[in-house]
Amino acid sequence: MVEVTAAKYVKNYRIFVVFNTGEEGEVDLEAALWGPVFEPLKNLDVFKRFEVSPLFHTIVWENEADFAPEFLRDKLLEQRKTAKVGSR
Repeated sequence: MVEVTAAKYVKNYRIFVVFNTGEEGEVDLEAALWGPVFEPLKNLDVFKRFEVSPLFHTIVWENEADFAPEFLRDKLLEQRKTAKVGSR
């Protein structure tokens, strides 16, 4: 079971996330901020105010928005792969 163990705001819509699997890195969530629950997070002041929930083991915001830890891990791996392809 994938869990977020730590997270830190980096810049813009980027969060550095640490998983219980040992994986870690920056995840850019800008493209994922759509729909009623995520719309308020487009305001960077709101976006920055997340925490790691000890109950859900992922990042959550005060409006109850959250991303599944599996989604965050998949995004991290996808973005790493895209960055490698782009740097060739």
